[in-house]
Amino acid sequence: MSSLTMDSSVQAVPVHTARLRAAQDEGPAVKALLIGIALLFFVLFFVLFLLLPLILVFMTAFSRGIMPYLSALSESDTLHAASLTVLVAVIAVPLNIAFGLAASWAIARFEFRGKSILTTLIDLPFSVSPVIAGLMFLLIFGRQGPFWDWLDANNIRIVFALPGLVLATLFVTFPFVARELIPLMQMQGSEEEQAARVLGANGRQMFWRVTLPKIKWGLLYGVILCNARAMGEFGAVSVLSGHIRGQTNTLPLHVEIEYNDYHTVDAFAAASVLAVLALLTLALKLWAERKMVQDGHRG
Repeated sequence: MSSLTMDSSVQAVPVHTARLRAAQDEGPAVKALLIGIALLFFVLFFVLFLLLPLILVFMTAFSRGIMPYLSALSESDTLHAASLTVLVAVIAVPLNIAFGLAASWAIARFEFRGKSILTTLIDLPFSVSPVIAGLMFLLIFGRQGPFWDWLDANNIRIVFALPGLVLATLFVTFPFVARELIPLMQMQGSEEEQAARVLGANGRQMFWRVTLPKIKWGLLYGVILCNARAMGEFGAVSVLSGHIRGQTNTLPLHVEIEYNDYHTVDAFAAASVLAVLALLTLALKLWAERKMVQDGHRG
């Protein structure tokens, strides 16, 4: 009886494998159709939503020549908007790096009560509209908010000022670093850190010599995405900025204001700066992805 059962199970394995292969081996027509549909959507997306808008931005920006373009970029409002955009990113990105490292380390290395809640909260900005997030901060720190009397008494301004822009940017960008590092650290495991601890390394040495070299390209990838979102954020920043020229307008807000005022060349000149930043971000993203793949093959 046992030999009969064994023979039947042995025969069932090739049959099951053959059925799986038959299900996966689609006909040439089906393969060609699926590949054609994928390529068609890719080409349409690339041409209609990336290439053509990019060409139109630069064509409109240089439509009156190089001098009006340079003049638009050298205006005081444009320079202030660009410097404010960089300042907000310089503040928000390092804070996101610190949060991303701490959150990913805690989630990937420890079991604790509330771990699932923390993981869910990290994804919250992906499910909440940036405009709603900006409105939320406005209701909390604005004139109708519970903290306004104390803030006003101490001459602290959050909404319509730099702190509000930083808060809005932090909210919409804080998942990026953590979301890149959490699955990477979970996949790598903690064996090397435990070995370093056994050999006498302290926490600082373990982080700088063991953990960071393993996650450096994933960290860089998350920082690139975080910085790109910080410089290009519009919705949440728009609600909290007040659109004050020369004070609270970041570069995306400056583009909108110039366009609404029918200063087309000025608007598209500023937009061209954002387009160049987007292209640089894309190049850095591809480079970081290649480094991550290379490190994965080496590991």
